[in-house]
Amino acid sequence: MPPPCRASAALVVFVALAVGVGAEQLKERSCDVVGEEGSESQVERALLKKLEPLSHMRFNVTVEKGKTENYIYQFRVCREVNTTLHDFGGLVQTDRQSSKSTVIGRINETQVFNGSDWIMLIYKGGDSYGSHCSGEKRRAVIMISCKRGVTASSFSIISEEREKEQECFYLFEMDSSVACPAEESHLSVGSILLITFASLVAVYIIGGFLYQRLVVGAKGMEQFPHFAFWQDLGNLVADGCDFVCRSKPRAVPAAYRGVGDDQLGEESEERDDHLLPM
Repeated sequence: MPPPCRASAALVVFVALAVGVGAEQLKERSCDVVGEEGSESQVERALLKKLEPLSHMRFNVTVEKGKTENYIYQFRVCREVNTTLHDFGGLVQTDRQSSKSTVIGRINETQVFNGSDWIMLIYKGGDSYGSHCSGEKRRAVIMISCKRGVTASSFSIISEEREKEQECFYLFEMDSSVACPAEESHLSVGSILLITFASLVAVYIIGGFLYQRLVVGAKGMEQFPHFAFWQDLGNLVADGCDFVCRSKPRAVPAAYRGVGDDQLGEESEERDDHLLPM
């Protein structure tokens, strides 16, 4: 291969590797449930998917205790706080005085479970304690409580349990609507039946209209499906109402009858005698 071709091929390979590395860096890591690959709990997988709307958000809280403790806690849901370090840190503590960062919990050692209106997210595998908790690794427990209408709010630290020999942890809490149970339908059985009936009637009318117009070629009122049947039915209903709802039988003669000449009779001629001139 000529030298120019070799140089071009090397350049193409270099660009491809650079693009691949860049794409890998842009792709953020997500939570990895504790356990072997393929044997994770399906319930935990479902809960992590439920928390996915919060993954693009960042949460910070500052804690200041006297002059010795002044920390900033940074938290992300199933994402790394600092993507450039690639340390899987999902919750990081930063000392504001010394700028030293400590990973409280990592997303590659995640546990998650829930109750009726809360979800508990646990990051394990944090940086080891020094003189506390037998030098075990730190872990963060985040309690996410239900609050409808709020995507996420009120992130805060509750306590740090580090006076035990084992199982020490940092406890945080926050509110989010993702932890809320699905709202139950308030429709009654009657409402559901009414909606179903109305939908069927609409389908019947629209579908029948299109069939009569496009297939049969009907015009005017004849486009209405089964127009003759409904017309006859209307007449029958009218006759039934006329028969049942009238207040008196048809055979009863009218109460008013005209007065005939035979009813007038003859009047006495004496009644007008006083009108004649004397």
